[in-house]
Amino acid sequence: MSDRTQPPAGLVGPIPWLRKNLFGSWISTAITLLLIYLIAKIVIALFAWGVVNAIWRVPYNQNGIAQTAICQDAKGLGACWAVIGDKYRLILFGRFPYDEQWRPAIVVVLFVALFVLSTIKAVWRKGIVSPAVRYIALAGAGLILLDNLAGLLETIAAVGFGQHLPLPFDLLAILNTVGKCLLIAGLLLLWPAIGVWVGTLALILVLMFGGILGLAPVAVDYWGGLPITLILATFGLAFAFPIAVLVALGRRSTQLPAVKMLCVVYVELIRGVPLISVLFMASVMFPLFMPPGINVDKLLRAQIAVILFAAAYLAEVVRGGLQALPKGQTEAADAMGLSYWQKTAFIILPQALRLVIPPLVNTFIGFFKDTSLVLIIGLFDLLTMGKIALSDPPWQSFSTEVYITLAAIYIVFCYGMSRYSRGLEQELNKARGR
Repeated sequence: MSDRTQPPAGLVGPIPWLRKNLFGSWISTAITLLLIYLIAKIVIALFAWGVVNAIWRVPYNQNGIAQTAICQDAKGLGACWAVIGDKYRLILFGRFPYDEQWRPAIVVVLFVALFVLSTIKAVWRKGIVSPAVRYIALAGAGLILLDNLAGLLETIAAVGFGQHLPLPFDLLAILNTVGKCLLIAGLLLLWPAIGVWVGTLALILVLMFGGILGLAPVAVDYWGGLPITLILATFGLAFAFPIAVLVALGRRSTQLPAVKMLCVVYVELIRGVPLISVLFMASVMFPLFMPPGINVDKLLRAQIAVILFAAAYLAEVVRGGLQALPKGQTEAADAMGLSYWQKTAFIILPQALRLVIPPLVNTFIGFFKDTSLVLIIGLFDLLTMGKIALSDPPWQSFSTEVYITLAAIYIVFCYGMSRYSRGLEQELNKARGR
């Protein structure tokens, strides 16, 4: 029998909570009822516009041009989601070759899977990761074997019957390529955390660039849409974070004044200019300082600019966490005889980073959205491809539907980061007994 005293039944539950927080007084009740009325009216109107009266498909003429007269007639009464059905490939994958758009589609799936797996602590345990590595490698080997057996059957048919069998070799070639990628990824997953990230990001680059594993090479000029946004944000923040930690530590250094001054100049210089100017410098000015005949790809220049810009902002966030840590933690580590790097890696940084989880994630979300600024150097991200899709004359008057769809995509990724940070913060506070 528990000694803990339970509160009276009438003080807990949804009804007492509503009475206390929403209907505690006549003013609170009036405001609550007014808000319920306004919210219900807005939701009903949006549901009628976006679902009940919406147009989901439109006919096409013999030339494949959409006939949007039905949408024009319903404009103002219902949404025309047919524009998304007609332009979703352009919005998501940009000008990537049509027959090869399965590659950026796989890239998006890999990014989402990588983000989801990174939030699941149990995935990194040895009992789950080790079988997953074997299954991925075996699946890749099986797909490669399937393509080779199909080639053998074709050879036997050509020799024995004098003709080729009508086998779906395009599909088998795709399976062969995916099999090679899975086999390589399985071999790279030797150490769970680093292996999964390195293997997945390497696989993403292979799928996008091509030129190996039987994939046709695709120039960066044809990339666009959601893969560009995810590549710039993920690679940018993945490389910027360790740089930011080193810069934050260097700015607090008392033994190396030259390093401290260099870090201060770097942070203040980068934070003193907008991201657009940094991208412009990377695109226009940086090639002028390169030796003749050397041309750095514009995607790489944009990626470096994003990394340097994000690292400066993240460095200040990390430095705030370092300053908020009680001095006694450092003194206790010194009393234990730990070296500087041992003290920093095992005592100082874990506690400092835990204190600044909200501003860190806020910075991550901000830079994920700021990738739309790469338009200035000729890269077409998700938002830019949405604008390009609206340049088609039949769909120019349906920008609301396109921007709502783009906003929904951004909200999904940003809300996912926010929810994960909240869960991580609650778990760490629970471990501290808070």
